Amino acid sequence: MTRDLLQQLREVTADDRIGVLKKAADRGAMEQWRQSGVAFAASSEAMENVYYSGLHKLMDCIVPMDGNGHVLHEGGVYLGSWLESTGTMSAELLSRFMPAVAEATFRLFADYQREDGLIPYKVTPAGPAYRQIQMVTPLARSVWNHYVQNGRNKMFLRSMYQAMSRFDDWLASRRDTRGTGCVEAFCTFDTGHDLSPRFWHIPDTPHLDDAAQCNPDSPLLPFLAPDLTANVYCQRQYLSRIAEELGEDGAEWKAKAAASRQSLFSHCYDEEDEFFYDRDRGGRFVRVQSDVLLRVLACEVGDRDFFDAALRRYLLNTSKFFAKYPFTSIAMDDPRFDPFSSYNTWGGSSNFLSIIRAAHAFEHHGRYVELTWVMLPILAALSRMTRFAQTLSPWTGEEGYTESYSPALLCLLDYVERLCGIMPVAGEELWFTGLLPYDMDHGQEVAHETGYRRAVDGTVYELITTRQGAVIYRDMEEYMAFPFGVRVITDRNGQLLKLIGMSIREIEGCICYLGQSLPFTIKGNEQLEYADGGFSRISDIGVVLPEYR
Repeated sequence: MTRDLLQQLREVTADDRIGVLKKAADRGAMEQWRQSGVAFAASSEAMENVYYSGLHKLMDCIVPMDGNGHVLHEGGVYLGSWLESTGTMSAELLSRFMPAVAEATFRLFADYQREDGLIPYKVTPAGPAYRQIQMVTPLARSVWNHYVQNGRNKMFLRSMYQAMSRFDDWLASRRDTRGTGCVEAFCTFDTGHDLSPRFWHIPDTPHLDDAAQCNPDSPLLPFLAPDLTANVYCQRQYLSRIAEELGEDGAEWKAKAAASRQSLFSHCYDEEDEFFYDRDRGGRFVRVQSDVLLRVLACEVGDRDFFDAALRRYLLNTSKFFAKYPFTSIAMDDPRFDPFSSYNTWGGSSNFLSIIRAAHAFEHHGRYVELTWVMLPILAALSRMTRFAQTLSPWTGEEGYTESYSPALLCLLDYVERLCGIMPVAGEELWFTGLLPYDMDHGQEVAHETGYRRAVDGTVYELITTRQGAVIYRDMEEYMAFPFGVRVITDRNGQLLKLIGMSIREIEGCICYLGQSLPFTIKGNEQLEYADGGFSRISDIGVVLPEYR
């Protein structure tokens, strides 16, 4: 079967599978896809069809923008690019597949920056809009990851750095009216939390539709917002890195980042609950446990022990956020929790934006096994999708509001690549992951065998994965073989660097590499470094188990 799947992978082309392109912009996007060399094959025809259907629908989200090339749109009812999502996390994921589209999307927000430094919260065919700030994933982190992954274009990096520096000044001078060092939310839309109980009795938009004004008659506003503050903390950390890359001193940004972190914990962290809350005008915590926690953690706040505590108490807790299809936008034991997903809501349902933001939070702390427990049910749900909605029922996995939503489409591409594909990382590494989707729902097959292809620096790599093991081919020749449940990490030339245990079980086996059979034993999340024909342990942090209460 493996040989048949390999042949199937080599014969498949995205052009044949996605059908007729709808518009001229699709041709340029497809050319970038071809250059990536990415292809996917599966033992399940349904899963393979869903993959290429998703790619076809992603093309609908790539549109020409006067003077900016082709850019990514949010998709569905959202006709434009939003800073909180399209212009950051979504473009960061797209960067691995269509880097020119991703870069043009990043540039939108710098090109339309206002003279006073405010970056638009969205750019649509009607033009830029500045009514609110609406930011979640730090722009600087996404820009940096695109930069290191795609040739280190310093002209691009410098222009984005200048824009982000000016935006930091705007936020510091206009969104810290209480002098706490936190970034303040003036309305619901500042964080994109539509219909969330977090913002009940709060206006959706800022006072007089001015991002610099807060309703002076509100009994609650402004909020000291943990997710906005964490965003700026992380943003400043990466601005320091960018400054140094450009030959400047990053020390001032590091100091500003440290001040943001101090403000975040001083004003927004409840030590008893071990949770981040808004603090209202009266100095009270807004005790709504929402995906704010995941947002803060994805901004690289806290060390591994801090993250592990959050996993146990909240993120992997089935009475909090670890629903059958995680993650819910409100804790499930909150009486205000609303599981319905048929409308644009952050009042309970799982949202694909939370799902695609999660990977960075887990991987930043080496929690690779735990992340697979999120990916498996989501891929099972994706395998039966037809519309690719924004929201997902946390109970059934059925798709909810809108369709052709680019975060959902990119989640499909991203999760397939992370689980059973070939993923370029930080411009230096390649991850070959020997896992498979699992039949989580009614025993319905997702894919019992998979094949994945990607071109890197002129070399074509292929990965075939079965329950018996995984095989890497390089330029059509068998190159490496390793047991199921392991991630192999190489440099971009395919030279073996290390192994990661991707299953909760201990795996004992051999990796076939350069004509040698190299034995090893590896546990979940354990990392082994390869050198001098053998392996040595880098780290062994164990696995954090799900909780029920």
